[in-house]
Amino acid sequence: MNVTWSWQRAADCLPVLLEGFKITLLATVLGFLIAAALGLAIAIVRRAGPRVVTVPVRMISEFIRLTPLVVQLLFAYYLLPQFSALQIGITVLGIHYSTYMAEVYRAGIDGVPKGQWEAAHALSLPMARTWRAVILPQAIRSTTPALGNYAISMFKDTPFLFAITVVEMVTAAQQYGARTFQYLEPITIAGVIFLVASYPTSILIRKVEKSLAY
Repeated sequence: MNVTWSWQRAADCLPVLLEGFKITLLATVLGFLIAAALGLAIAIVRRAGPRVVTVPVRMISEFIRLTPLVVQLLFAYYLLPQFSALQIGITVLGIHYSTYMAEVYRAGIDGVPKGQWEAAHALSLPMARTWRAVILPQAIRSTTPALGNYAISMFKDTPFLFAITVVEMVTAAQQYGARTFQYLEPITIAGVIFLVASYPTSILIRKVEKSLAY
């Protein structure tokens, strides 16, 4: 294996990595949408649901959050062979991260001043409208930076999809290296792409966090 950098090899492997990047990006975006919606649902259920519902939801959430993502991917992959590996990967990523986002949402909901609840009650607002028009806008506003950080974490966790045969960017780099016996360029470029894609997002999150602080 040649450990000397070659720009020609870098150019040759770039199209392969970009194809893998499309899968990485797709898994991140769809997984985040699932996680954000399901996490919000979990937080609302745990805050406002009856105990007979909240207790099982809390236990399931804790189980998912405290078990490795790779184990969950493999379990779903072998349990649900009728679905594609990518479908399973996106769904498991979303469910896994929804349990973390639910805690963020719950902290945001708990951070809404008690007076807001009392004012909505005094105005005889229906509970659904109280949540939709009063509580959730404030809670989601305060949790936006944390949700953005989880989006970046999910993006960096997509290489775990290799466990269920999804060819995302890192797996594409490894496969290219296995075919050519040249790993330096594909692995390095994959790392650079992760950095280039993540860094602007992290800067945006910091700006949002600062703007929300005022």
